[in-house]
Amino acid sequence: MAETVTLERNAAPTPNADDAGFGVYVHWPFCLSKCPYCDFNSHVRHEKPDEGRFARAIAREIEHAASITGPREVVSIFFGGGTPSLMKPDTVGAVLEAISKHWTFAPGIEITLEANPTSVEAERFRGYRAAGVNRLSLGVQALDDAALKSLGRLHSADEALKAVAIASKNFNRVSFDLIYARSSQSPEEWRAELKRALAENIEHLSLYQLTIEDGTPFAALHRAGKLVVPEGDLARALWDVTQETCNAAGLPAYEVSNHARPGAECRHNLVYWRSGEYAGVGPGAHGRLHDGARRRATETEKHPEQWLRFVEENGHGLSVNEELGATERADEFLLMGLRLAEGIDRKKFIAISGRDFDAERLAILQREALVEATADGKLRVTASGFPLLDAIVADLASDF
Repeated sequence: MAETVTLERNAAPTPNADDAGFGVYVHWPFCLSKCPYCDFNSHVRHEKPDEGRFARAIAREIEHAASITGPREVVSIFFGGGTPSLMKPDTVGAVLEAISKHWTFAPGIEITLEANPTSVEAERFRGYRAAGVNRLSLGVQALDDAALKSLGRLHSADEALKAVAIASKNFNRVSFDLIYARSSQSPEEWRAELKRALAENIEHLSLYQLTIEDGTPFAALHRAGKLVVPEGDLARALWDVTQETCNAAGLPAYEVSNHARPGAECRHNLVYWRSGEYAGVGPGAHGRLHDGARRRATETEKHPEQWLRFVEENGHGLSVNEELGATERADEFLLMGLRLAEGIDRKKFIAISGRDFDAERLAILQREALVEATADGKLRVTASGFPLLDAIVADLASDF
C-alpha cells in the first residue's frame, strides 16, 4: 500500500490575477475500453503503460508549469481521464509529491480521483486514500444493466452500488456520474433510477444529458437512424424530473449538470467555472495560466506516447501556449460562469471585456424571466432559463 503523502509547504504564493483559486488537472489517458459515446482523450492499450515513466514525465511537466506560474497555493487537484483508477496508488502518490515540491497545498485542499466501479479498481480505493486522495468521483453512468451494456460500460448496476459503498467507507467525499436522456428512457424510469442513486446518501451527483459527439460510434448510429435520443418535450420532461427529484432530496443544481448538498460542491470544477487559474498536465490536458499580467491558454499533445517523447526531450508536451485577448477572456468568463446557479459578477465581466452587455438584449431576457440581476451585482440564469442556456449565452455574447 502507498504511504501517505507529506504535503510540504513552499514559499508564499504569488497573488493570483483571478480570485477563484489555483488548481492542477492531471490527465491519465488510458482505458480498458472506449465507450461509444465518449469523445474524451482516452486510449486503449493491449499492454499496460510504463507507469513509472509516465509519472516521471508528469513530474517534469509540473516543473515546467511551475516555471510559468511561479509560487501558487493549490486549492484542488483532479485526476481525470481516461481512467485514473487504472493507476497504482503509488503512482498517484508520486504525482502528488511532485506537485507539492513546486506549489503550496492550501489547508483543506481537495484531491479528487475519477474511478470506474469495477471490482479490481474498487480494491484500490484504500490505497488511493493513503496516497492523499480525499474525494472520489465514480463513473457509474447508469443503474440499469441494459443501459450500461448499451453505453459500453464494463460493470453491472450491482457492481456500481458495491463500489459506491466501498468508496463511502474510505472517503468522506464521494460523487458519481449518471447519464440520462438515453434512448427510449421515460421520465418515470429516470425518476426511479435517480431516486435509487439518491438513496445512497451521496453528497454530490453529476447528471449529464446524453449528447451525440462527432466522431464517436454513437454519432454514426445516430446519423443512420439506429440511435434515437429524447428531444423536445421529452428531453425537457427528463430535465424537469432531474431538478425536482434532486431538489426534494436536498441536492440542488449549483451548475447546469451538477448537484450537491450545500458545501459539497466540487471545488476543482468551481475553479474552472469561476475562471480561476489551473495547470493541465498529462496527454491532452488543457490549462489556464498567468505569467504576470497575461492569461494564457495551454494544451498538451494528445497522443500518449508522442506526449511522452516530447516531455522527455523538451521538458513539456505543450502543443498550444497562447495569450488570451480581452474578447476571448470575456467569452470564456461568460460561457463558464453562466453555467453556475450563482451567475457571474457583472462588474468583473465589464472589467475583462471593456464594455457592458447590450441593454436591449439583456432587458428582453429579463422580461422573459430567463436571466435575473441579484442584489450583490451578479447576473444569473434563472431556473426556467437553464434548459436554454446555450441560446442565452450566444445572445449575450453576440456583440463581443
